[in-house]
Amino acid sequence: MHELSLCENLLDLLQDEARRHAFRRVTRIRLAVGRFACVDPDALRFAFDVVRRDTLADAAVVEIDQPPGLVWCGDCAREVEVPTRLSPCPDCGGLRLVPRGGDDLTLVELEVA
Repeated sequence: MHELSLCENLLDLLQDEARRHAFRRVTRIRLAVGRFACVDPDALRFAFDVVRRDTLADAAVVEIDQPPGLVWCGDCAREVEVPTRLSPCPDCGGLRLVPRGGDDLTLVELEVA
C-alpha cells in the first residue's frame, strides 16, 4: 500500500510548513487525486488516519477531490475526458490516446491554526 508512504511524506511536508510559517495545528486539508494517479482515495484517507495520530494534523478534516483523466485523442484530434487509461475515446472510439492530465496528487488547500 503505497498510500501509507504518500501520507508519511505529506505529514513531513506539513511539519516543514508548520516550522516555516509558525502554525501549530492543521484543521483542514484538501487534496486532489487525479483519476490516473494510481492512488485509491479510500486507502489514502485510511493511511492518513493512521499516520496523523498525535501530530499537528490529528484532528484535521481531509477532503479529496478527483479531477478527471484527460487525454489527447490522436484519431479525432481532441482533448477528452476518459474514466480509465484503457478507455477508448468517447467521441470517436479511437485508441491513440496520450494522457494530458489527471495523473497527479496535489495538496490544494490547507487550513491551519
